[in-house]
Amino acid sequence: MPDRFEIAQGDIETVVALSQQIPEFINPHGAAEYYKRLTGVPHLILIAFVENQSVGFKVGYEREGNFYSWMGGILADFRRLGIAQALADVQETWAKEHGYPAITFKTRNSHKSMLLFALKNGFHIISVEAKETLAEEYRIVLQKIL
Repeated sequence: MPDRFEIAQGDIETVVALSQQIPEFINPHGAAEYYKRLTGVPHLILIAFVENQSVGFKVGYEREGNFYSWMGGILADFRRLGIAQALADVQETWAKEHGYPAITFKTRNSHKSMLLFALKNGFHIISVEAKETLAEEYRIVLQKIL
């Protein structure tokens, strides 16, 4: 397994193609939803590459005065290589450089590895959105002050 990767700014089409290969995403968003959310607002699309193959992504945009880290994922075969951490670090640096006071994001209670990753990286739980379904579907809102 390669241990070298690169991160670059990317495009919606690459993100959509990657998101369709991530098993945790059920009915991933299509390009229309990305264009709807990103058009007319400051945003950042990051793609991780291993040997010129796109293997992960992180997408965020300005929302309510903060930077909202909306979607991200790593292909299963390329996890545990530090790619998610590198994407998060690049996104955080970009958000700081662009004057955002905080990064926020939302995840599901069932995504335990994402919750642990966020807590390890200095995020705090700021609210929980209960759903009528199982507790695993509750949304956890997290924030990191920059």
